Amino acid sequence: MIRVGHSWDTHKLVKGRDLILGGIKIESEIGLLGHSDADVVLHAVAESLLGSLALGDLGTFYPDNSEKTLGMDSKIILKECYQMVKNKGFHLNNIDLIIYSQNIKISPIREAIRESIANILEIGTDMVSVKATTYEKMGFIGRGEAIACEAVCLVENND
Repeated sequence: MIRVGHSWDTHKLVKGRDLILGGIKIESEIGLLGHSDADVVLHAVAESLLGSLALGDLGTFYPDNSEKTLGMDSKIILKECYQMVKNKGFHLNNIDLIIYSQNIKISPIREAIRESIANILEIGTDMVSVKATTYEKMGFIGRGEAIACEAVCLVENND
């Protein structure tokens, strides 16, 4: 049996926050605003994993009003979400994601993001696809106010 999960996440860009994408800290004067470390990439991947088995969303397990999740490292979130998938008897087949960013260029860090996600999930980099695009200067992403990520994953039953 195979299952597909899909997720979209977006976070506002602000001064005074670290910019972390896919578990990689990027030199930048602006970063993503959020209750946790606001890693929009890892959030989208984690939620797609939850969605693949109808387990709920990130807010179900990591509420944005909890002291426990304040400033939480999204690598932990992703590991825990994948563990929930494994506990149900499934493994990850592949992840395909796209990062929407107008001004932060993804190309120079694409391979580092792939490696980071692969390391967190203990899978091969050949199972992690990272793409990026702009919003052609349209909307809140195009104005450089936010970054978003969309992720699709395929999980397969271990039997």
